[in-house]
Amino acid sequence: MKISNLYQQKKPVISFEIFPPKSTAPVETVYQTLEGLIKLNPGFISVTYGAGGSNRDRTKEIASTIKNKYKVEALAHLTCVGQTVDEINQILKGLQEENIENVLALRGDPPADAQGYDFSDSDFKYASDLVRHIKNSGDYCVAAAAYPEGHIHCRRLSDDLHWLKYKVEQGVDFLITQLYYDNRVFYNFLENARRVNINCPVIPGIMPVLNAKQIKRIISLCGASMPAKLLIMVDKFGDNPEDMEKAGLEYASNQVQDLLDNGVDGVHLYTMNKPQHITEILKNVGKA
Repeated sequence: MKISNLYQQKKPVISFEIFPPKSTAPVETVYQTLEGLIKLNPGFISVTYGAGGSNRDRTKEIASTIKNKYKVEALAHLTCVGQTVDEINQILKGLQEENIENVLALRGDPPADAQGYDFSDSDFKYASDLVRHIKNSGDYCVAAAAYPEGHIHCRRLSDDLHWLKYKVEQGVDFLITQLYYDNRVFYNFLENARRVNINCPVIPGIMPVLNAKQIKRIISLCGASMPAKLLIMVDKFGDNPEDMEKAGLEYASNQVQDLLDNGVDGVHLYTMNKPQHITEILKNVGKA
């Protein structure tokens, strides 16, 4: 089933993101995570894809397990940076062979050792190029990323919204946002998106804050802002890991509850492969 159909049939759709284990660890280590998440009856589970295409085969293997063993829809991440058209076609063929018809199209980050990487040298310069290619390659449901506070490399929010609309016009079926920590940011972003006729489902992405070091690293990487309420929480509990974790789960639960109360199409939870924490959040909001 195409995930876009889920948003027409059932709301809100609760979904999760997981990531493959490092190449030095057995792939089977992720299956315990999956067992815990499947019990929560998600609408779908997305599987990430490493920088420069690392973990590509593991993404396909795990997505196939989700789809074919657990009978839950899988959303396979696919990045285009550094990939040729032929390589992307081979990946799409491999996904199709595993009965996977849902793809999250991303530009992605260059490999960690690629200093001064030139995106213009790629067959696909932007995620919009990949979206268009996937749509022209077969009957796929294509998701893409949205940035409620603007893409870190885009100077103006108005420009970011313009390019997001262009990306959607290439064939995006639904959007999943980057993490953020103030729901007012999401509501404002959604209002602006609708104003410029971005009418596909826009799904808020929520990542629980479990420790102070984590939140600081995340914000430095993606540019998400830190609202006063969260800053106070980190200052108060940052030196006590157990209390910080409890406070972080409560904060995420409050975010999710507010989103559900305001009629969102769905909520996408970045699980960090910690099903016990996601279970607690969903119990807090009456969804587990």
